[in-house]
Amino acid sequence: MEYRQLGASGLRVPVLSFGTATFGGGNEFFKAWGNTQIDEAKKMVNLCLDAGVNFFDTANVYSRGISEEILGKALAGLRNQVLISTKATFTMGDGPNDFGSSREHLIQACNNSLKRLNTDHIDIYHMHGFDATTPVEETLRALDDLITSGKVRYIACSNFSGWHLMKSLSVSERYGWARYIAHQAYYSLLNREFEWELMPVGIDQKVDTIVWSPLSSGQLSGKFRRGKAIPESSRISQGGSHGPATNFERLYSIVDVLDEIAAETGKSVAQVALNWLLQRPTVANLVIGARDEEQLKQNLAAVGWNLDIEQIKRLDAASEVDPIYPYWHQRQNLKLVPLPKFY
Repeated sequence: MEYRQLGASGLRVPVLSFGTATFGGGNEFFKAWGNTQIDEAKKMVNLCLDAGVNFFDTANVYSRGISEEILGKALAGLRNQVLISTKATFTMGDGPNDFGSSREHLIQACNNSLKRLNTDHIDIYHMHGFDATTPVEETLRALDDLITSGKVRYIACSNFSGWHLMKSLSVSERYGWARYIAHQAYYSLLNREFEWELMPVGIDQKVDTIVWSPLSSGQLSGKFRRGKAIPESSRISQGGSHGPATNFERLYSIVDVLDEIAAETGKSVAQVALNWLLQRPTVANLVIGARDEEQLKQNLAAVGWNLDIEQIKRLDAASEVDPIYPYWHQRQNLKLVPLPKFY
């Protein structure tokens, strides 16, 4: 397993982490992702550790805490061997302070996550989204206090826009508080908008990327193909997908190239799609999920080899999408606004 240093911190993480949103199946939305219970969760944890994946990602909102509870039980006796990340911000109850990134909510949410995970600290604590109703200063001071108390080791954000991230980093610098070391973001061959602004910010500010849904809700798994019905067992069919409607012609064009390169490398379509992401700037880690052990084994085999430059260029060309303004203007004036070099 390859390990990479995460952002401007001293923390080293494996390039793959195991996402446990499939644990619990606590409501209809998360049942579409999976319904892994404790016995199967323990087997998956051991498979990950055998492969060198010692990083496990969850969130308090996943099945309203059930995912954290199952992960905590599955890691019993293993806490000193693993890294755990969890998240807060989204709604966890009906009360007026049961959501958001206020000091009130974050301190309570962190304490509740620690109990469910059966641990005394969280290695990486993410703000699951940007709370525009709470002052950034309040959020970051609360997070800095959680670090000082020993309950949290590092902080990160998720699903921020470029200005959300930049403002947060500026506030941390102004007051000498802990800064976000990573941004957990949506990025894949099918969804490359991340490259327009968030990737350049990450490069400039040394904030690395932890990629969620790297196979775009399973659409890059190899099961979605031109002329075939969408699999009934897929997350999309069961109502658990994210984002805008898919342009299926574009998806199938990408899968055509993935098929070619899979044949050349002897790897699966999903493994090629994951490996492409690991060659991108700022990407330190991919959160991989799995409904069963076989799917997990397949995803774990996405590392230990690399696509060559020509294969990467073919995938880039097949998945390119015209950027919105002002990014198309910046690309036309490349000499004035340098963009990340991928090769």
